[in-house]
Amino acid sequence: MHPAPVNAARALAAAADNLAGKLSVPPPADEGWRRQSLSKGAAGVAILHGARAQAGQGNLALAHAWLRRAAAGGVTDGSRAGLWFGAPAVAFAIAVSAPGHYPGASLALKSLIGDMTMARLHAAHARIDAAARPPLEEYDLVRGLTGLGACLLHSDPDPGLLTQVLRYLVRLTAPVHAADAAGPSAPGWWSSSNPNLTTSTPGGHSNFGMAHGISGVLALLALSARHGITVPGQADAINRICDWLDAWRQDGPAGPWWPTWITIAELREGRPSRPGPGRPSWCYGTPGIARALQLAALAQGDKPRQAEAEDALARCVTDPAQTALLTGPGLCHGWAGTTAATWHAARDSGDATLSAAAGALAGPLASSVGGDHPYGLIDGYAGAALTLHDLATQAAGTWTRCLLLT
Repeated sequence: MHPAPVNAARALAAAADNLAGKLSVPPPADEGWRRQSLSKGAAGVAILHGARAQAGQGNLALAHAWLRRAAAGGVTDGSRAGLWFGAPAVAFAIAVSAPGHYPGASLALKSLIGDMTMARLHAAHARIDAAARPPLEEYDLVRGLTGLGACLLHSDPDPGLLTQVLRYLVRLTAPVHAADAAGPSAPGWWSSSNPNLTTSTPGGHSNFGMAHGISGVLALLALSARHGITVPGQADAINRICDWLDAWRQDGPAGPWWPTWITIAELREGRPSRPGPGRPSWCYGTPGIARALQLAALAQGDKPRQAEAEDALARCVTDPAQTALLTGPGLCHGWAGTTAATWHAARDSGDATLSAAAGALAGPLASSVGGDHPYGLIDGYAGAALTLHDLATQAAGTWTRCLLLT
């Protein structure tokens, strides 16, 4: 990628500094659950200050203050815990914001995460053995085994437990011979649960997104392979997911796009009911899906697939009709996530068109920051500040690993 012009880089750095300053002091009181949250809580803000301090900006003491708030009152390791909340979130925050600090806490968290992962693997394999459909929280990035795998990939030097997660994900992609309405044409990750609290999908659905769907699984399988960590069947699993995404790719006037999820009716029809692309977000939209496909292509040396993924991403983020659907600066479904996905894809590509598209997103991201400054990395302003910081310094931080962008 070409570095941003000096004046533009200074403006981005100033915007990042401004946001970091507004997030410098933990609030006097907050909801207990938020403390342990990367999305809306102290754990995510600690990452902002720690990453900036490691780059020679900011103050590491701020990261420690937010980490203390994150761990106040203990951490959760129950069914609600996952990469974005509870013990894994706090462990990830420590590893990214204050590496080498808190060795005792890190060891204790590693033990909790190991126990959590093994228990969930046993349950997942038992579910597959029973030919039942998975709930999203079994395998997704936010709460499931994909998220725990991402945590292990980037914080545990021993790949033993990660390889068990990868073996499970390989099984997840194989057909499930469930006696249900979805039938044999549904993939192994066809979920028994609804995609969210407000949408009902009787008979289940297939989720395409990075946050809750199969693109997150694809990204972890590909990133692990790029780190040299593989298990039998991993390449076949990557190909099965890519084939599914190819089959459901829709070609519109502004370029390829994918549905957020499909229902049984859409599976039987062979096409989504939505007439065109939705919001171009990291969590569900083309930017996240295209980045996952690019990572898969890079892992397998598939130049044609890489070019297709990069073209889809570039055309998406340069289409004003699609970017007009973005609201707010957040990582999950706002400008920061779209910008970060495009910027990392451009770094791996070297393609001038994609690099220019990433650079053009910086201005709208900086302008999207409003008057209030919500806490958190994923849904708060810490993620926007870190994305601006990375663009200004042209240095990729490790914090994007919780999004499976790196």
